[in-house]
Amino acid sequence: MNQIPIKICGLTREQDVIAAVNAGANAIGFVLYPPSPRHVSPERAAALAALLPAFVMPVLLFVNASLEDIAHAAALVPGAWLQFHGDETPEFCAKTAQALGRRWLRVARIPQETPEGGLPFDLVNYASLYSQADALLLDTFVDAYGGSGHRFNWSQLPINVNAHLVLSGGLTPANVADGIRAVYRCGLSLAVDVSSGVESAKGIKDSDKIRAFVAAVRNTTLAF
Repeated sequence: MNQIPIKICGLTREQDVIAAVNAGANAIGFVLYPPSPRHVSPERAAALAALLPAFVMPVLLFVNASLEDIAHAAALVPGAWLQFHGDETPEFCAKTAQALGRRWLRVARIPQETPEGGLPFDLVNYASLYSQADALLLDTFVDAYGGSGHRFNWSQLPINVNAHLVLSGGLTPANVADGIRAVYRCGLSLAVDVSSGVESAKGIKDSDKIRAFVAAVRNTTLAF
């Protein structure tokens, strides 16, 4: 049984937070982006994060938010990591996280497929640009911000990325093992992130799917 860290994102209800914790999730994500169907206010995020036991980490997801809004939310959720999911520059992410004394993730929005005759997403260069990030979250590029619910072609990733990676984008209990096996050698370490793949409706998690997802991750056999 492996110990790949698991983040469940987009939680809006107390019972879903408790279900994720009981299933063995390592981190819980709260979406502070108003257009998202999984959006919660900073105050609501704080109330839900208060349910987390020791060693389960809250993560606050922002999309092009101001420093003031990020600082307000961070003050309400002590110890939360910051997840930058928009067009934030390396300088903005690093300075904001440093000013607030928080660790942070940066999303890499990867096209589903490499365009014919084009070059694949340059994750090595992206990792260099965001070298101060504690991890890069790999999601699928879609026109809208926030979680995509779609998976990209994992085989297009390089295997020499100087960053800790979090695989996201269209993961489900049925495919997460394949994703892990495809990506776990690509970076310094690997974690996984799921949202829509464990839902019964947008923002409403399914406890059975959460348990199945965690079990699928834990039971994935890796060849080192």
